[in-house]
Amino acid sequence: MGDRQKTLLLTGASRGIGHATVRRFNAEGWRVITCSRHAFPAECPWGGGAENHVQIDLADPNDTIAKLADIRERLDGRLDALVNNAGISPKGNTGERLNTISTDLRTWGHVFHVNFFASVVLARGLKEELAAAQGSVVNITSIAGARVHPFAGAAYSTSKAALAALTREMAHDFGPFGVRVNAVAPGEVETSILSPGTDKIVEKLPMRRLGQPDEVAATIFFLCSDQSSYITGTEIEVNGGQHV
Repeated sequence: MGDRQKTLLLTGASRGIGHATVRRFNAEGWRVITCSRHAFPAECPWGGGAENHVQIDLADPNDTIAKLADIRERLDGRLDALVNNAGISPKGNTGERLNTISTDLRTWGHVFHVNFFASVVLARGLKEELAAAQGSVVNITSIAGARVHPFAGAAYSTSKAALAALTREMAHDFGPFGVRVNAVAPGEVETSILSPGTDKIVEKLPMRRLGQPDEVAATIFFLCSDQSSYITGTEIEVNGGQHV
């Protein structure tokens, strides 16, 4: 770590993979700045969280751009890691998957603003701070970005596919500044938002079990650490062999 405490900016920290990521980086001695549309939840277990939380509506590009100034004020001119983890996957009125026919235009826009455009806005807006720290960007994509998924909606899946492509483009553009950009694509991970029927998918996985949020967080941390210093423009699948 050296003499300077490293800083992570994380979107979507309130549950699941995001929550596990905060715990992992906190345990490694990092300062974690979290972003979400809600106020900081009192039940979160890490110290200093409320002071390091930015309330931001990632679905609103104007609010996302406006809050960049607030984020910069919390930095010392350096940002060691940006993890774009926030993501939404709307369902139908009875919980059904929304496909390309049943997803209305406003929902498409809402999903893409949160899952895709916010990542562009934050990375570009904080480019100087990332470059000063020779930092890393990690975009959280999804197994659904590569194949049709029985539960993930079409807007979610295509936004994650776009985010994977964005990762490559950003790696090319940010590389000359010393900033690495990678993606992590989780598969079936045990969180509170698992869809009914996931157990049928797990039965066919080579590893025969759900992934754990801590396992994804460990991969994220690896991509933000010096151990991955020559890795950029790649997407690491964390899915128990779901695509073999």
